[in-house]
Amino acid sequence: MYNRESISGGNHPALNERTQHLLKALVERYIRDGQPVGSRTLARDAGLDLSPATVRNVMADLEELGYLHSPHTSAGRVPTARGYRLFIDALLHLRPLDGREVEMLRQRIDRPAQNGAELARTVSDLLSGFTRLAGVVMLPRRNVVTLRHVEFLSLSDNRVLAILVLNTQEVQNRIIQTRRPYSTAELQQAAHYLNEQFTGKDLQQVRESLLRELRETRDSLDRLMETVVEMAEQTFETEPAGEDYVVAGQTHLMQCADLSDLDKLRQLFEAFNHKRDLLHLFDQCLHAEGVQIFIGEESGFGALEGCSVVTAPYTVEGQVLGVLGVIGPTRMAYDRVIPVVDVTARLLAAALNEQGS
Repeated sequence: MYNRESISGGNHPALNERTQHLLKALVERYIRDGQPVGSRTLARDAGLDLSPATVRNVMADLEELGYLHSPHTSAGRVPTARGYRLFIDALLHLRPLDGREVEMLRQRIDRPAQNGAELARTVSDLLSGFTRLAGVVMLPRRNVVTLRHVEFLSLSDNRVLAILVLNTQEVQNRIIQTRRPYSTAELQQAAHYLNEQFTGKDLQQVRESLLRELRETRDSLDRLMETVVEMAEQTFETEPAGEDYVVAGQTHLMQCADLSDLDKLRQLFEAFNHKRDLLHLFDQCLHAEGVQIFIGEESGFGALEGCSVVTAPYTVEGQVLGVLGVIGPTRMAYDRVIPVVDVTARLLAAALNEQGS
């Protein structure tokens, strides 16, 4: 379940109970109505014995702290991404799914004879249908490819033959083009280093480790490591995986007033089609536990600036296979969306575990 740890890592100054109560009431009102909230409305909603003038002062303080802002067309306030973050991390009360809803999800996900892509499509449709937002499901990752042994043989014209032994006995040969000719001794040294450091590890992990080392020590790389990195960049380059995720319900986003700007929608739809940036975001969630929430700029992805992404990983026998989630405007019903994403990830994991057994 969502663990209330901030994605952004930003610290929130201590707010007294009254201020938190008013912020919570304002965010809930704005999520419900989509209109800037004025002091009189907030005083009434909060149920506290406070004058509108006192409430205005609290709202001004919250605006100064970056939790609210004032649209130029109104005297009311709306939450900022920072305001939503505090609301989600500290003030939100989740609305669990009832037994009927859970059973409906389970029956749809447990339908027999669904392969990986069909199941992903079913689940993305369910996420979209339950939330009226866009549902996204990353397809299960392919089986881990483990390095057993690698050798390099020099060819003509700055080419090198890479011989890979993978998993238990699979052998692959790849011809790679290098920037300069390499001697037999250099290639043997590079192969020896890779075999010593990475035998038994996943090819993707090998490549990420070497590229990270390259970024961190680019200025001080010795000749051996330059050779190793050039060989590894091409030798361990992962092959295209085909369709990486499925999206359902994009048209729901066209009906969200917060995303009605055509340029925003175009950028968002292009992001769904191009995939790379969304996959990078989802990859971050593969290594996290429970529900993760990215609000606006927290995603680090321009097309999602006015959106929130709620994700959860799904697993088989403790191994994370992929991530599913919901994408919508920052003004979404988090109390509803978070439980839907969490329960759906658990049900998908249970279905995949059952298939596996």
